[in-house]
Amino acid sequence: MSTKDYLEKDYYKVLGVAKTASQEEIKKSYRKLARKYHPDTNKGDAEAEDRFKEVSEAYDVLSDDKRRKEYDSVRSMPGGFRGQQGGGFPFDFGDLFGQQGGGTGTQTGGTGERIGDLFGGLFGRGGGTRTTGTTRRGRRGADVETEVTLSFGRAMNGVTVPIKLTSEAACNGCRGTGAKAGTVPRVCPSCEGTGHETRNLGNFGFQEPCRECRGRGLVVDDPCPICNGSGRATGTRTIQARIPAGVADGQKIRLKGKGAPGENGGQQGDLYVNIKVKPHPVFGRAADNLTATVPVTFPEAALGAEIKVPTFQGQPVTLRLPEGTPNGRTFRVKGRGATRRDGTKGDLLVTVDVQVPQKLDDQAREALVRLREAGTGDDLRAELLQQAKQE
Repeated sequence: MSTKDYLEKDYYKVLGVAKTASQEEIKKSYRKLARKYHPDTNKGDAEAEDRFKEVSEAYDVLSDDKRRKEYDSVRSMPGGFRGQQGGGFPFDFGDLFGQQGGGTGTQTGGTGERIGDLFGGLFGRGGGTRTTGTTRRGRRGADVETEVTLSFGRAMNGVTVPIKLTSEAACNGCRGTGAKAGTVPRVCPSCEGTGHETRNLGNFGFQEPCRECRGRGLVVDDPCPICNGSGRATGTRTIQARIPAGVADGQKIRLKGKGAPGENGGQQGDLYVNIKVKPHPVFGRAADNLTATVPVTFPEAALGAEIKVPTFQGQPVTLRLPEGTPNGRTFRVKGRGATRRDGTKGDLLVTVDVQVPQKLDDQAREALVRLREAGTGDDLRAELLQQAKQE
């Protein structure tokens, strides 16, 4: 059972007993719940099966006096490290214990040492990678961040692009050992090659990177002249990155395991690609929808009309304008937008822009004069002027 489980799970609550419950009370509650949720009596019920596992896990800890004491000690640590449910600090235990997730992509993973490693030695249980004897802990490679600029069309359709990366890798001169050619590093005498040392704090023991070898587990007496004993050097490589269809400007894509190489067998870091999309002369983006502004004449807006509207890389569609369409009204064309993650598409949002004629011939002018006279008596601004007088 990991320290993380101790911190996050309330085993007393799972069994429905008080923290001061006796072993007999714990056993009685366990037997009752085990019978209720046993898979044999709840065949096909996944929820009951999960509940049975939780009950068994809680009993496994609380029925053992030594493990119960350790569990109580961890949950009573200063600061109340119990996440949101326990009234402690509002942080994510996934971050605390080194679970990998999204992020900024900055090179924070290069050392391979996380807070979870510090808890690895607590009561001799999980949290980090346990090491025995002279086993050296692998270091995760650093995360790498880069930027790709795409045309609007390539962003909409998806594309595979070559990305040239410059990041740390094993030094070719010493093949990652850090020792000069013809020599070999020796096992660190302080940590005996484990790369970490235990620091005692009262009743607790915390593991931290060895200060003499800086977590490598090896000491170099005659360093490599190329990497100065670090075992790392700057390398350049080109990868083919698949950019999915429908990416938007400013979006960040994570490519797992495409970052800097790890050390001592550690996994590669991640690559974060920042997307920049060039603007299109006609279409814009609004989430998964495309946008377009289409000019219409005053008679079309006033009398209603059927107009042709462009779609992205497709045939124009016919849009029907009702009579009295105001300037700036937006119409929706279904399924002509950007591609979503599930393969469906957003919509095309068409905004009409009523054009006022700049030049009029005599016939057009006469028609507009008659239109104006027909509307005599309708003061569109009367209410506005009246409201303006209010204090």
